[in-house]
This record gives sequence, C-alpha cells and structure tokens, in this order.
Amino acid sequence: MTCKLSLATLEQAAQTAAVPAYARERLKAGILHFGVGNFHRAHQAIYLHELFNRGKDLDWAILGAGVMASDQKMKEKLAAQDFLTTVVEQDNNVSKATVTGPMVGILTAPDFDQIIAAMADPAIRIVSMTITEGGYFIDPATGHFDPTHPAIVADSQNPASPKTVFGLIIAGLKARRDAGIAPFTVMCCDNIPGNGEVTEATVTGLAKLSDPDFAHWIHENVAFPNSMVDRITPATGDREVTMTREVYGIEDNWPVFCEEFKQWVMEDKFPLGRPALEEVGVTFVPDVAPYELMKLRILNGGHAAIAYPAALMDIHFVHEAMENPLIRAFLAKLTHDEIIPVVPPVPNTSLQDYAALIESRFSNPKIGDTIPRLAQDGSNRQPKFILPSTADRLAKGLDIKGLALVSALWCRYFEGKSDSRQDIVFNDASAERLQATALASRTDPNIFLGLSDIFGKVGESQFFRKRFAEALASLREVGTAQTLQRYLDGTLGG
Repeated sequence: MTCKLSLATLEQAAQTAAVPAYARERLKAGILHFGVGNFHRAHQAIYLHELFNRGKDLDWAILGAGVMASDQKMKEKLAAQDFLTTVVEQDNNVSKATVTGPMVGILTAPDFDQIIAAMADPAIRIVSMTITEGGYFIDPATGHFDPTHPAIVADSQNPASPKTVFGLIIAGLKARRDAGIAPFTVMCCDNIPGNGEVTEATVTGLAKLSDPDFAHWIHENVAFPNSMVDRITPATGDREVTMTREVYGIEDNWPVFCEEFKQWVMEDKFPLGRPALEEVGVTFVPDVAPYELMKLRILNGGHAAIAYPAALMDIHFVHEAMENPLIRAFLAKLTHDEIIPVVPPVPNTSLQDYAALIESRFSNPKIGDTIPRLAQDGSNRQPKFILPSTADRLAKGLDIKGLALVSALWCRYFEGKSDSRQDIVFNDASAERLQATALASRTDPNIFLGLSDIFGKVGESQFFRKRFAEALASLREVGTAQTLQRYLDGTLGG
C-alpha cells in the first residue's frame, strides 16, 4: 500500500523511510535559496535536515526561489506535498530513503517583488544558490563577467524590476540598506572555481552598470564565502518516481536519488551568523581553493572525460561506462598521468586515494546516473573542468595527449551521430553553434578550436592543435574504442 507524500502521511511514510524528528511548524526561514533542484535537495537541504533533527537552529529553514518559467512546475509539485522531499541514498551496499522537510515554501517568477520583499526581511540572513555553472554570466574563456549578455543588459536598464537572480539580489540588498538592515551573506553552491568570488564579480558587475556607488557598497559590506560542494545526484525521471513508490511505498512528485557520499567545504564568512553546520559534517577552512581545485579537476573533469566516449559508444548509464574496460582504463590513465600532476597538494589528503574514491563512486550501479546528464552543458563545463588542466600542462611544457583527446571526443560528439550512427540528443545552450563548428572541423580541425570563448589561449597553442588534430583524425578513422586503445598503448599521435 502506498501513501501520497504530505505532512498528514508522515506516520505511514515512517514505515519505510526516516522522517523528520522536528515539527515543521517550528521552522522559520533564515535562508532564501535560488534553484531548488535535485542537487540542492540532496545536499544543502540534507545538511540542514540533519541539523534540525538534532533540535538545532530551527530558525534557519529554507525559503526556495526561482526565476525560470520551469520553476513554477517545481513549486506546484512540491507544494502539493507540503514541500517535503524523499531523498533516496543509493550506495553499493546500502539503499535508504529519508523524507526531508527543511523547506517551508517556494517563491517563483513572475512574483519578483515578493522575492525581493523576502530578501529584505531581517529574518533572511543568507541567500544561497545552485543555478548551474552556466548561470553566472561569465565569459568561459576569460572567466570575467560579461556585461553584454541580453539578460544583464535588461536588468541594468531596469534595476527596479529585475528578472535575473543577480538583479534580484541587488534589489534585495538595496532594500535592506535603505531600511537600515544589515546585508545578508550571498552563498554560492555551484561547481565553479572561486565560486564566491565569481558570484561577487557578477553581482557587483551588474550593479556597477546602473549604480557604481552601490556596487562599491556591496563590495565593502557583503560577504561572498567560497565553497566546495560534492554529491553525485542524477536527474529525476520515471525510473526514480516508480522506484520510490514500489520500493518505499511513497508517492513523491519529485523524489531525489543520490549517492551516500556527500561533502561540503566552506569559508566561515557569515557576518549575520549561520547554522551550526560543522555539527553535521561541513568542514570550515580558511582557504577552500585546494579542495575545490581537486574536486573540479578530478571528479568533474573525470565526469567530462568519460561522458563523450560513452555517448559515442551508445552507453547510457555511468556505471556501465565504468564497466567498459577501455573507458575505465582511459579515465585512470588520464587522471594519474595528466590531471593529478597539475593538482596542487590538499591539506591532509592523498590525491591518489581521492582518485580511487572517485572511481568507486562512478562505478556505483545503484545510483542510476546517466551519460546524457554528464554530457550536457559542455560549453560551460569544458572550460571549467578540462581546459584548466590542459593549460597548466602546456605552461609546464608537458604532454596533453589524453586531455586533447577529451576535447576531440567532445568535438566528435557534436557531429551528432554515435559510432553506430545513432542520433545524439544535445543539451547545451550553444548546441547549434557547436554542431555547426564540429561538422566544419572535418575540413580543418582548428575551426572547432576557434571557439575562443570556450578554448581561449589553449586553442591558440600549436602543440594542443597538433594533439587535438591527431586525436580527432583517429576518432574519425577507427572510432572511439580503437582510439582509446591507441591512447592506452601509447600509439596515439606522434
């Protein structure tokens, strides 16, 4: 017998899942969070849920917010179940469900004035976000704020009626300043190097376009802590909804599946206070950068490395890619030979052990993570996860056969057909441009590397161009599997 998830059915849900030990009516919102998708509900929300279960900091509940039209659908689905979420942790040896309840509501477009008013409330002391790597209006090649983006231009011309996350944050901060209320902390939870600094650059960059003095005030008065977040969380589909109903007897409109592992490393910069997250496993450090770089290069870079060969070989699930001996060996050689040597030391951490942990996490057959999810949004992910390692090795005069092969695989992927001639479905804002350029590169590989907003200076390197052309020629001549074998054998390129 199943139950429709709600506060009224928690007693029944408790027969198969852990349920909140705290009374929801005791919660008060202290955090407004933009982007209440799967990762947020499997990560930040879980840490707060565990803290609330200890009876601590119940005035730090989450008020969700969204600016996209699609966020309204999320709001409707979660509101129908009292903003509860079933989080299913899937490890090799453990599967367990937890009904979480740290979210007390969601505000969405077109109610932008309501979102601003919520941020002006003194009770809101942190505004956080998971809006994906591509949501920060940053030129991927330079890493600098792009003031010419149409959404930014629109907000700069209408600062009193913003539509972007950053325009809303500026309006919320201005309302607080005008009312004599101390500014909230802005906490980024996306996979971006120096994510707090990037967020500040976007917020102040947008503010400067209409009010330079206020931009300076933000720089002087608002905290933007850097953080590193980690938990593999696939998208929710019919599979996850069905498993939640059939295995746990819970009908959840939008359950979240994730791995058991989670990590959060953060700078302790919260002028108005924060929840006692260190009590539930969050690590506070003076400098997040070493942890962040390790994760972005090894885990996120590893995801990017296996996504495209797997897609070209018609592999759907990540664990199935890791079961393929060529892909598994490719990831291991690339990681140990090319990526780890340019990752700086991390306090009290073995990079080799971390790489072994990542390999184990990728191999988890229960989580159901998919290759299409890893392959999406490469125009934002390649410049953050792969090309920095390439640039570091080029600067040191080191070879980049494997990293160039990753870029060549990405180019070959955007030709739109797998090795068996199956159609590839893209999920990238730049897909049309990428495919046109990938197809044009059949006559000249450098055409693809001419995407300067993605490849930047790396694309101008003659040595990188040589390695890229060698790898791409091999992929077109003998296919993905044989090209991977050539890389493993040391016979790829000159």
